[in-house]
Amino acid sequence: MKSSDHLHQPAFWSRDAIGPGIYAIAPMLPGTAAFGLAFGALCAQKQFSLTEVELMMAIVYGGLSQFVAVQSWPDHLTVSTIATLALLTATVNLRFALMSASLRPWFGTLPPWQAYPAMLLVTDGGWLAASRYRDHGGANAWFFVGGGLVLYVVWLVSSVPGFLLAEQLADPKKYGVDLVMPAFYAAMLVPAWKGARRAIPWAVAGMVALVLHRFVAGDWFIIGGAIAGSITAGLLDD
Repeated sequence: MKSSDHLHQPAFWSRDAIGPGIYAIAPMLPGTAAFGLAFGALCAQKQFSLTEVELMMAIVYGGLSQFVAVQSWPDHLTVSTIATLALLTATVNLRFALMSASLRPWFGTLPPWQAYPAMLLVTDGGWLAASRYRDHGGANAWFFVGGGLVLYVVWLVSSVPGFLLAEQLADPKKYGVDLVMPAFYAAMLVPAWKGARRAIPWAVAGMVALVLHRFVAGDWFIIGGAIAGSITAGLLDD
């Protein structure tokens, strides 16, 4: 068998991979819980109801994009503010479309009614774990779906105590909650490292975002950094 043949093995379903899939994402569960805790507290401070919070957690399931949307939530919704929120959310979540596309050689061998619902569970951590599993010859779809379902449940439930304890979490720096997001995404870069040349788009995106954050009001630094990083990555593509 050629070294790349395992990348073309068709997906299949076997419950034997559920345990390994959960084990692979287990180190990400504390960070996910802290993430959800902080989001629940933020929503309470923004006067959302617990029902609204849980609906957003269940339906949007966007992680960072939810933080961006709630932090930017206006006092009064208008057509322009809704469009701005939609643009910000789409920009932050665009990476999920790319991650889903990268899983097509694997999940694309399944019937559409099985493959597409599974893509709703794509997250940064789940995608990394599944990609490493696939690179090592794995093809069992339950590895990705099993771990993804556990992450989803932890994310959904963790916002509740955050919402209920919002007054105690009013100062996130007191408990280090403000460090959850930067620490989580910094840790995500480690397994994604593929050499200094491939990290150039990261550096460009970060620098552009910092400059825009310093000189341009609003959340345009997110869009600007994403565009700059994407263009740089495209120009560096072999």
